[in-house]
Amino acid sequence: MMANPNYKAELVGVFGHPVAENPTVVMQEAAFKALNLNWRYLTIEVLPEDLGAAMQGLRAFQMRGINLTIPHKVAVLKYLDVVKPDAALMGAVNTVVRKDDRLIGENTDGKGFMRALVQDAKVDPKGTRVVVLGAGGAARAITVELALAGARQISIVNRSDDRGKTLCNLLNEKTPTSADYIPWTDSFEIPENADILINATSIGLYPNVHQKPEIVYDSLRAGMVVCDVIPTPKTLFLTEAEKHGTKIISGLGMLVYQGAIGFTLWTDLEAPVEPMYRALLDIFNTND
Repeated sequence: MMANPNYKAELVGVFGHPVAENPTVVMQEAAFKALNLNWRYLTIEVLPEDLGAAMQGLRAFQMRGINLTIPHKVAVLKYLDVVKPDAALMGAVNTVVRKDDRLIGENTDGKGFMRALVQDAKVDPKGTRVVVLGAGGAARAITVELALAGARQISIVNRSDDRGKTLCNLLNEKTPTSADYIPWTDSFEIPENADILINATSIGLYPNVHQKPEIVYDSLRAGMVVCDVIPTPKTLFLTEAEKHGTKIISGLGMLVYQGAIGFTLWTDLEAPVEPMYRALLDIFNTND
C-alpha cells in the first residue's frame, strides 16, 4: 500500500445556464492529464436564482476556483471578496480564484482574445479602427483590452440601445480610445475604414450553427481582419468573410488562451497550451 495516500482531487469548474454544451472541461482535463495533476473540472448547471448558494458551495467544498459563463458574469460580482481592476472596469468576471478564504474575480476573456489576435494572427491593434457586433460580456472584455492596447476607434453595433450606449460610455470615460454606438436595425453595412470586425454575439453558437450575423457581407474587403468569439474552428460567419478575402480568426484560440490563463491562475503552473488546443480540435472534428 502507498505511504500517505491522497485520494482528494482539487476541484474547479464552471457555473452557467445553459452549460451542457460548454467544452471547457475537455481542454482543462487535458491540461491536468498532461501535467499529471489530480484536479477535476466540473460542469455545473446553476440557475440565476441559485448563484449565491452555488458560490457558498464553492467555499464549502474548498474548490480552487470557478469559471462563470452566461448568465453569471456580472451577477457574480457581489459574491466576491476582491475584483481585479481590469475586471472591475469591464464590469464582468469569468474566472474566480480562491486564495485562502478569499474569492478573487478576474476576467480572462479579453486577454485570451488579445493573445489569439497578437500572438497567433500577428495583428497589432494599435491605431486600428474596430467594429464590434454585440455589447454583452464578451464585447465588454474584448473592447476594454483593445482600447488599452491602443485601438484608435471602436464602434459598438448592437440591437439594444441601452447596452450599446453603456459600453460606449464606459470606453470613452475609462479608456484612451474613442468609441461610438451604431444601432443595429437591419443588415448592417461595415464601414469602409474598418480594420477589424468582431462578432461578439452568440449568433452561430451551437446548436444554431447555421446562423450568421445580419451584415452586408459584400461590404467586407480584402485585408480586413474578421474575428468570431464562437469557439469552433470556422463558423458560417467566418466562412462568408473568408470568401471576401479577409483574414479570419476563430474563437477557438480565444477559448484556449483564456482557459490557459485561468489554469495558471488556479494552479500557479504554466498551462500546456498544445494539449488543450488538440483536445478541443478532437471534439470538434468528432462532432462534424
